[in-house]
Amino acid sequence: MSFQQLLDNLMDQTWRQSLPGFAPEAVLAATIVLMLLVRLFRWGQGVNISALALVGTAVACTLAYFQLHDANPFVGAGLVAPPAESVARPLPIFSGLLVYDEFTIFFRLFLTFFGTLVIWLTMISGIPDREDSPDFYTLLLGALVGMCLMASANHLLMLFIGVEMASVPSYAMAGFLKGRRQSSEASLKYVVYGAGAAGVMLYGISLLAGLFGTMHLPSLAGAMAETLSGTEGFTPEVRVTLLAVLMVLVGIAFKLSAVPFHFWCPDVFEGASAEVAAFLSVASKGAALALLVRFSLAVAGTSAEGLADVRLHLGAAIAVLAAVTATFGNMAAYAQTNLKRLLAYSTIAHAGYMMMPIAASLRTPEAAVLGVQAMLFYLVVYLFMNLGAFAVVVFIRNEIGSEELKDYRGLWRRCPGLTVCMVIFLASLTGIPPLGGFAAKFVVFLALVQAKLWWLVVVAGVNTVISVFYYWRVLRAMILEEGPEAEPAPSLGMGSIAGVYTAALALSVFVLGIWFNELSEFTQSIASVLF
Repeated sequence: MSFQQLLDNLMDQTWRQSLPGFAPEAVLAATIVLMLLVRLFRWGQGVNISALALVGTAVACTLAYFQLHDANPFVGAGLVAPPAESVARPLPIFSGLLVYDEFTIFFRLFLTFFGTLVIWLTMISGIPDREDSPDFYTLLLGALVGMCLMASANHLLMLFIGVEMASVPSYAMAGFLKGRRQSSEASLKYVVYGAGAAGVMLYGISLLAGLFGTMHLPSLAGAMAETLSGTEGFTPEVRVTLLAVLMVLVGIAFKLSAVPFHFWCPDVFEGASAEVAAFLSVASKGAALALLVRFSLAVAGTSAEGLADVRLHLGAAIAVLAAVTATFGNMAAYAQTNLKRLLAYSTIAHAGYMMMPIAASLRTPEAAVLGVQAMLFYLVVYLFMNLGAFAVVVFIRNEIGSEELKDYRGLWRRCPGLTVCMVIFLASLTGIPPLGGFAAKFVVFLALVQAKLWWLVVVAGVNTVISVFYYWRVLRAMILEEGPEAEPAPSLGMGSIAGVYTAALALSVFVLGIWFNELSEFTQSIASVLF
């Protein structure tokens, strides 16, 4: 076969198999290009870029939804033969760099849906302004593409590229408030920490590739088993492997803002706009959790294969990291007086909660599916309750010009609708029934019990109690404390677009706490694909 024929076959395979499975990311990329091209023409100055970004993200979300209901669209298009089994198999695309399966599709749907909600939030709040909106939405959609790549990474090279594609636009968005020193400082801190974490992770990737001779994630577990199965004690191979795995986990922990790689998070959230903080608090966590699951299974194998010792030790390391992260986040949040900093430490704590079921999934084969299911369930509920809390901060900031807790005093009398919604969001973040946060924490506790991680059950329970106190500080200021009498009443009512947006999120949190069976079954089916 000539080189030209080989190239033609490769292009044909890419066109017929890979591109259909890459459709949501392709739509996001096309939207970015379109937003940049529109600015080159005079008539483009009158185009509403935010609406264009919203439509592009909504179309990508719709494509991901259709992919979810047709797990292998290549079969329906007649491009490949149907599988012998009724369950669709994971399909490598782009020569194995990415993988197309239900887990990938779930996170595409999750990220694009969340991106649609964030863009809608920015359109309501007015940040960014019309002049800067093309740059802002280009960065936001670029970060979404990188996060989708993180969720579908099937190769160590794509793991690194996905993390960097998600991180670099986030650095710029953190400093997008021009002329504000605190915003520029937040962006600089984010860049410094991100560059350090990326360098450490890249060195760990090079060690794994050099030691085992492969960067393909599905092949990594087999290569590790073959190389390390006959070794006893801490041989040089074992030490280098542990060091490499820990280095890669540093990069993932940075995206999760897990302790001790969390230092950037409070400063960045306080310096950036609340809209950007809302985006980073959910999207980065979701993509990093997906990558943590992919990498953990690549290192330790599934429940039916791989190294049992590696899986057990990795699960123990993640469990300790989750416990420390949740505890520190909840303890540090209590002393905060700025709402964005308080919610930043809250996101750190919830990252710890969401890592706990991943540790459970690596501990015993019986808890494998339930652990990943609990993480996915928690992540969906976390989207609505955390975005809702940040949305309230955004809308109150627009009315009173402050994000300090002392300025929230007496808001119950001045803005009762938003106060009720804030009560729902913070109660759900605490885990109070019958809201979605209670159902999410219940599933996490169930996974920990099934994995027999009793000490982690105690840690999670104690942290839930601790979180009550600092969430209550916000509600006490809004409801029980007296506000300044001379302060003009906010004009924001629940009949406005902002009120409808917040009420819709609050209703979603309430519905997920009562009718959660459908979401539980859905996340279980997604998690079972990995095992």
